Amino acid sequence: MNDSFIDIRSSVASLCEEFNLEYWRELDEQRAYPSEFVAAMTKSGFLGALIPEEYGGSGLGISAAAAILEEVHISGGNAAECHAQMYIMGTVLKHGSNEQKKKYLPEIASGNIRLQAFGVTEPSSGTDTASLTTTAKLEGNNYIVNGQKVWTSRAEHSDLMLLLARTTPREEVERRHQGLSVFLVDMKTSVGQGLSIRPIKTMINHATTEVFFDNLVVPAENLIGEEGKGFRYILDGMNAERILISAECIGDARWFVKKATEYANDRSVFGRPIGQNQGIQFPIASAYAQTESASLMTVQAAKLFDNDEACGAEANMAKLLAAEASWEAANMCMQTFGGYGFAQEYDVERKFRETRLYQIAPVSTNLILSYIAEHVLGLPRSF
Repeated sequence: MNDSFIDIRSSVASLCEEFNLEYWRELDEQRAYPSEFVAAMTKSGFLGALIPEEYGGSGLGISAAAAILEEVHISGGNAAECHAQMYIMGTVLKHGSNEQKKKYLPEIASGNIRLQAFGVTEPSSGTDTASLTTTAKLEGNNYIVNGQKVWTSRAEHSDLMLLLARTTPREEVERRHQGLSVFLVDMKTSVGQGLSIRPIKTMINHATTEVFFDNLVVPAENLIGEEGKGFRYILDGMNAERILISAECIGDARWFVKKATEYANDRSVFGRPIGQNQGIQFPIASAYAQTESASLMTVQAAKLFDNDEACGAEANMAKLLAAEASWEAANMCMQTFGGYGFAQEYDVERKFRETRLYQIAPVSTNLILSYIAEHVLGLPRSF
C-alpha cells in the first residue's frame, strides 16, 4: 500500500468509523442516498481535494484523491457518491471561464452546491459517444436542449449536471467527435421546466437515473469552453475517472482479502481452521497478489496524471487490472464464506454486487482491451 498519504488515509479511516457496515447495509436495503456520509466528506474537505486553494479547495493531486476513495472502500463503504464530483469538476477547472470558476468552484468546495451528475451515455449509443443524439441548438442567448441520457447517476441529488450534447449535426463535421459541446445544467431550476428524471432500479444502491430533455432552456453562458470541442474536454476527465475508480476497486479488493483472511482463520471445520487448507489459502494469496500488482499500476497512472504526462494507457490498464482484482477477490471471499457469504449481515454479498459493476462501468473491460490493442500495441482497429 502506498503510504505517501498516511495522514490523509488515517483521517478518512477515522471518518468512516462513524459510518460503519450497518450504516451501508441499511442504505442498501432502503435504496437510500448516503446524505450524512456525503455531508461529512464535504465538511472534512475531502470532496474538494482537487479544487485549488484559491477556490476554497485543498489543491491536492489525483494521487491524494485516489487514496481518499480507496480508504472509503477499505472500510466497507462505497464512494460512488464522491468520485464523480472530484473528476467532473476538472472540466470546469481546466476549460471553464474565469467567471464560471469563480461562480461554481468555491460553492462546490464548500458543499453549498453539488456537481455530481454527468450526462453523457444514451440508450442507443452506449460507449459510442460520437453517436449521441441529444442536441443543443443556439437560439438567441440560450441553447434549447432535446434528447435523453441514461445511467446518469446522482441526478436526483445533484444541483448541477455536466451535459454533453451535439451542437453541430454529425453530417456537417469532418470527424465524428467534432460538434459536441459541454454545458452546466442547473438541475434544481430545470426539473419540470424541460427536464425530467426517472430512477432506474438496479442490483446495487447506485442512485442512477434516466434523464429526458424536452426543449430545456440552458443559458449560453453555461457553455463550457468553445462550442464543438466538448468531446476533447471530457476526455481530460476520463483518465481521472479511471484512476479514481481503480482506487475504489483496490479498496474493495483489500476489504475482501482482509474479510476472507479473518474468516478463514476463525472458521473451523473438521477440527481445523479452513485457512489451513490450501484450497482456501491459495485463492486468498492469489487475490492478494493481484491486488498489490493492480495497486502499483494505479499509483503509476496517478503519478503521471499529477505530472501532466500522458497517462491514457496507464489509466486504462489500472482500471482493467483493478476491476479484475476486485472481482476475483469478491469471488474468492464469497467462496471462502460459503453459504454465510449470502447472508446480508456479513456484507460480503453487498460488496460482491457493488464491485461487479466495475467490469462494465465506467468503461467496459473489453473496450479497454481494444484501446490497448490499437493505441499501445498498434494492432488494427477492431470497431
